[in-house]
Amino acid sequence: MTIPKQSWLSDPNVFAVNRLPAHSDHVYYESVQEAEEKRVMPMRHDLNGKWKFHYAVNPQYRPKEFYKLDETCANWQDISVPSHIQLQGFGTPQYVNTMYPWDGHHHLRPPEVPMDDNPVGSYVKYFHLPKQMKGNRVYISFQGVESAFYIWLNGHFIGYSEDSFTPAEFDLSDHVIDGENKVAVEVYQRSTGSWLEDQDFWRFSGIFRDVYLYTIPEIHLFDVNVRAELDATYQKGTVTGQFTSVEDIPSGSELVGKLYDEEGRLVVTRKGTVSDGKWKLTLLVDAPQLWSAERPYLYELFIHIFNESGKLVEVIPQKIGFRKFELIDKVMCLNGKRIVFKGVNRHEFNCRKGRAITKEDMLSDIKTLKRHNINAVRTSHYPNQSYWYELCDEYGIYVMDEMNLETHGSWQKMGEVEPSWNIPGNKPEWQNIVIDRAKSMYERDKNHPSILIWSCGNESYAGEVILNVSKYFKEVDRSRLVHYEGVFHARDYDETSDMESRMYAKPDDIVQYLESNPTKPYISCEYMHAMGNSVGGMDKYTDLEAKYSMYQGGFIWDFIDQAILKKDRYGEEYFAYGGDYGDRPTDYSFCTNGIVYANRELSPKMQEVKSVYENVKLDVDKEGVTIKNDNLFISTEYYEVEYTLYAEGKEIDRNTINEVLIQPGGHKRLQFDFSKINTSGPSEYCIDVAVKLKESTLWAEAGFEVAFGQHVFQNGERTQKQSEVFTEQKREMKVVYGDVNIGVHGKGFSVLFSKQVGSLISLHYAGNEMISDPPVPMFWRATTENDKGYAQDYHSGVWYAASIARKCVAVDVEEKTDCISVIFTYRFSIHEEVKVQTKYDVFPNGSLRIKMDYAGAEGLPQMPAFALSFKVPADYDQLQWYALGPDENYRDRCHGARLGIFENTAAVNVSKYVVPQETGNRTGLRWVNVRNHEGEGIKVSSLEEQLDCTVTPYTAFELESAKHHFELPNVHYTVITVGKQMGVGGDDSWGAPVHEEYLLNGSGGLQFEFMIERI
Repeated sequence: MTIPKQSWLSDPNVFAVNRLPAHSDHVYYESVQEAEEKRVMPMRHDLNGKWKFHYAVNPQYRPKEFYKLDETCANWQDISVPSHIQLQGFGTPQYVNTMYPWDGHHHLRPPEVPMDDNPVGSYVKYFHLPKQMKGNRVYISFQGVESAFYIWLNGHFIGYSEDSFTPAEFDLSDHVIDGENKVAVEVYQRSTGSWLEDQDFWRFSGIFRDVYLYTIPEIHLFDVNVRAELDATYQKGTVTGQFTSVEDIPSGSELVGKLYDEEGRLVVTRKGTVSDGKWKLTLLVDAPQLWSAERPYLYELFIHIFNESGKLVEVIPQKIGFRKFELIDKVMCLNGKRIVFKGVNRHEFNCRKGRAITKEDMLSDIKTLKRHNINAVRTSHYPNQSYWYELCDEYGIYVMDEMNLETHGSWQKMGEVEPSWNIPGNKPEWQNIVIDRAKSMYERDKNHPSILIWSCGNESYAGEVILNVSKYFKEVDRSRLVHYEGVFHARDYDETSDMESRMYAKPDDIVQYLESNPTKPYISCEYMHAMGNSVGGMDKYTDLEAKYSMYQGGFIWDFIDQAILKKDRYGEEYFAYGGDYGDRPTDYSFCTNGIVYANRELSPKMQEVKSVYENVKLDVDKEGVTIKNDNLFISTEYYEVEYTLYAEGKEIDRNTINEVLIQPGGHKRLQFDFSKINTSGPSEYCIDVAVKLKESTLWAEAGFEVAFGQHVFQNGERTQKQSEVFTEQKREMKVVYGDVNIGVHGKGFSVLFSKQVGSLISLHYAGNEMISDPPVPMFWRATTENDKGYAQDYHSGVWYAASIARKCVAVDVEEKTDCISVIFTYRFSIHEEVKVQTKYDVFPNGSLRIKMDYAGAEGLPQMPAFALSFKVPADYDQLQWYALGPDENYRDRCHGARLGIFENTAAVNVSKYVVPQETGNRTGLRWVNVRNHEGEGIKVSSLEEQLDCTVTPYTAFELESAKHHFELPNVHYTVITVGKQMGVGGDDSWGAPVHEEYLLNGSGGLQFEFMIERI
């Protein structure tokens, strides 16, 4: 009898005791009808739900003999399974990125485990054996337990396992009884496995995936290995199957394979043969339909097992996808065509449940990917739940399946590469535990056609151990390639990876590699660090797709914000990040990098991702559109093309072309047929072309837009007159020169300028005061996460100072025939030559033309913004924009934005980035109406140059000061900021600057002007 030992927790040679061998994740039934109907497996019994639970801060305080039958747990608390211990009211969630979670508390080296700081969860579940399981062998399956656990049944020790993210299964048959059974599980947060699970995520523990009992029929295939392969012409398919039974194959038993197409028609059937104690099956298919993300065609193989009496005892349905993934002339190709991964890294995450995600979460995610032209996922950095791969097979997503390995903190300290005690490295004592993780992933996932690449883990440096993992994958599977990025740091192990993979390489670095006669294709396994307000300049990467055949795309970091819903001291929920639970050490908000928010709502960043990842490209001009079909395998027969003509943002003509057939890789020119394009009078026209689904799919309804393009042009000379300003100049105005104030008054309006304040202080329209706080020059924006990473407060902090303190050195008034001009000149302490003039031209109808002028001064750093910011009463929060939208956009993140008239509110403009920061900007501003609910307000319009504009309830400084949204003040104003600002960047969030062409030069001159008028 094996005696469980606590020493296993710190022994890399002990990671599985009595655990069953890893096997495929197939399902099985006792009848054809059950298999065809995809019923819940009758031979499986769910143990999810409430378990009795005891929490101990370390092993010393655990109930040591709780597993015994005579030990009661009646007074214990309950815990939900699956779940994380730390999200059920026990212990503390902790977020760290690269450092190990005990750093600074314990000085440890692998494989040491901090036993005095090792929380233990003791679980008990009582169950009665279901009727259909009595008399049969009974097994228990844990789909995910973090990070190590011991299991007992009815007081008998059953086994032990590490590896949080692959199944651990045990045979209970010898100790299960007919009455009430007691299963006891002891889960440790820290183990040898913790050294191998240093991923950038929240540190949890517990039983966080499904737990179930299962039994098996009299003859059972516990492992199914099915491959659908293609010949060199991609025209002939071969299905080969190898099937392993629990026990020796009984003489006279039989295996029959039946392959059906997607329409349910029988394609081929054949009996299996027995060789080397295993069933073998080969099926030949002529001209099979091929699987790809664009057309995920799946056949279904039904495997029938008959006993020696000819009775059907087991039916296994297995989805089959014919595809061939290979290197051709140093280029990764799928079914003979060069592939580009338009990918994203994806953690399993739910804002309430952590990594204990649901099928509904996964279904939501897969639809979001498909709707936004994302064709690939890297399972960062561990195998996901099996259901995820089923969805990827069915919906069409290319998968890089990554094993559960990351030892980041063992070789990289504060960004410096220092592998003196790196694991696994070349240490033979770590070989078996690492290979076990590779085998567990491979054996479970091997039958999924969506998986194109095996990944040897993440950020674990390099060495013989990981090289051997790569050799293992190549030995057992010739149908996929192998990835590992870490060889970038240790080129002696370059053969580990079939592709050059880099993290956060800049576009110029990628070009340098691609132009150096490389031997491997290139991917960015992580790029576009989407932390906070980010994803600027993404087109610099996607533009490489058409220029270099060996550039094959990348995976955005990452899909979803890892933020947890927590209650503040007043009982209100908010999104928490590292440190909010008092967890130390922590990496604070570095867990919030998603292109969707933690509640799975889309962030504005997704607007850009969808656009630059489009497979259908549109080049629109005044006469027509050239459509290029960048899909590899499907034509445009599934789409319709809708083109619309707008004048000044208002629709005046629309047409739809239902039949546009463009073969994969082809292009076609369509001419427009507008009847109203020659409307008289000067006007700005916009032609909007949208490619939409003709019919509903699994992931979107008919009419869903998959791509768009626009062309904007002028019909006649478009002057700076956007209103009635210059046609009403005969109205009289009165100028009043007071001791302190200068007043300009006309019919229905009154304007006051204060020499004391040094600004406009009142704009009174028809009894309504529009200025709640005087306009001021603004050179700062609320710091984004990327700004923080670049240390913009250090490099450009002078502009923060300039934004909060200025000195008005001159106030000049010019009375002209058409307007009254008041000019304020400001000096700033940051530099003796810095001078800004703000000029207000007041017209007889009460409209203002405002011009800002900065002459420039040598030696000053980049300027985050150059704008005028002012407050109006909070009631004026109803917005109508004629600008690029509908979502926020920036000068380096506007490919996904389109010109149009959009409506929202000031509050909605505050994007839900977990840490408040710069938000809500619109580029290409023509005008924005800011109204109250009665329709009164002002119109802000660009003149010769289109500007940036934000309208939110908060100033840049209020956003800057808040670390969470609940820290923002109550809404008292609507803040309008008009002018220019730099891009947001996104190459990384720890030092990469915004690309130069998207910066504002602090040394050079800058000017802009705009109008304010009443509406």
